[in-house]
Amino acid sequence: MSLVVTGATGHLGRHVVASLLTKGVPADQVVALGRDEERLAGLADLGVTTRKVDYADAEALAAAFAGADRVLLISGSEVGQRLPQHQNVIDAAKAAGVTLLAYTSIPHADTSGIALAAEHAATEKAILASGLPHTFLRNSWYLENYTDQLATYAAHGVVGAAGDGRVSAATRADFAEAAAAALLLEQPKPVYELGGAAFSLKELAATVGEVLDKDVTYTDLPADELTKVLVGAGLPEQFAAVLADADLGLGRGELYVEPTDLEELLGRPATSLADALRAAL
Repeated sequence: MSLVVTGATGHLGRHVVASLLTKGVPADQVVALGRDEERLAGLADLGVTTRKVDYADAEALAAAFAGADRVLLISGSEVGQRLPQHQNVIDAAKAAGVTLLAYTSIPHADTSGIALAAEHAATEKAILASGLPHTFLRNSWYLENYTDQLATYAAHGVVGAAGDGRVSAATRADFAEAAAAALLLEQPKPVYELGGAAFSLKELAATVGEVLDKDVTYTDLPADELTKVLVGAGLPEQFAAVLADADLGLGRGELYVEPTDLEELLGRPATSLADALRAAL
């Protein structure tokens, strides 16, 4: 069986490739696609087949999918360009006659009001329209979105616009392991709502404080004020506004899912926030 992982040179994709190998998939049955030649070389050292491919290159995708049985489409990183790029992958997968197309989406993609969900929802519709056997891996936020900011939290506390909303975040490694597990199931479910044990941003601040052994507070701001804070911290205004909008969605419960689907695929509980923070520290 040939398993193709797109976006394999990204943070999540590299974890998926490693997880497939850990689960006993022979390296010669794994094909890793990506744009970064240096990172592709690192994956090739693991024995997997690597191909330099861009989502915008329909011809290269068609050639890369030749002989593929199952494909994991890891959503592109270019917001605003995702749908046409993803459509190229879907078309190539259909032409290759793949038996499963898995796609990394966002929680409640078909009903979410978060701006970032729009391209995911459109991609899911395109996959459904293709008629391909599929599974949607609707990943909640990465814990790394928070653990990577430990130094900032230590200096300034946690700032957001999520109110008392709770997010079911999990580590990239956990989401990647779940994706690998779904690829190997004989018949995965059409939709997995994936996330770990949920927490509010106030609870995030308290847990960061416990790990750092200092007082860390959460400050809740209106979305426009949070956007200004993020711009002041160096983020482009458009991206800052997208993050603030995501916080509003978090506040509405749109990044909350029960942990059951992730635990089902992992065969264990997901990594906790506290453990992830300690590992980052």
